[in-house]
Amino acid sequence: MLTLSFTPFPILESNRLLLREVTREDIKEVFELRSNPETMKFIPRPLVTSTEEAMAHIEMITKKIAENEGINWAITLKGNPKLLGIIGHYRIQPENYRSEIGYMLLPDYQNQGITSEAIQLLLDYGFNQLNFHSVEAIIEPKNHASAKVLEKNGFVKEAHFLEDVFWDGQFIDSAVYSLLKRNFVKKTY
Repeated sequence: MLTLSFTPFPILESNRLLLREVTREDIKEVFELRSNPETMKFIPRPLVTSTEEAMAHIEMITKKIAENEGINWAITLKGNPKLLGIIGHYRIQPENYRSEIGYMLLPDYQNQGITSEAIQLLLDYGFNQLNFHSVEAIIEPKNHASAKVLEKNGFVKEAHFLEDVFWDGQFIDSAVYSLLKRNFVKKTY
């Protein structure tokens, strides 16, 4: 079984991006992300309706890191500390050497390759620092943009579960994508 430690907090960077810790100073952007119906369209979680709820989300991220249960980063451009999105290994199964990743990006920064670049940093850290055997992403099958980004980064669709999640008064499907360490090809940005 894996033993994880996120202390000190790992900063990840590419030529363009810097992934850093999510802090209380990011409350405005976290609120913007989590309260936006378009950003949350394919995420079966309630919209954040106050800065208190946004702060609770930041505190949940911080708690998971402190307890070595999961780790999320603020996606930023180098030289600009503004949080553009959040990405992380948010559901880790140390006994299976496996992680589930999740990510979201403010609409103004989508379709610029930022998510793919951040995923590459996340995968490199997960496979080569945390020693994961596999990484998965569970998405809403109608989220074609997310499916495309995952496939671009080497993930394969492993399963499509019919009506396995009850959300907002209806049953919705889930698609599971995964990548094994041996199939990970690091792309440099």
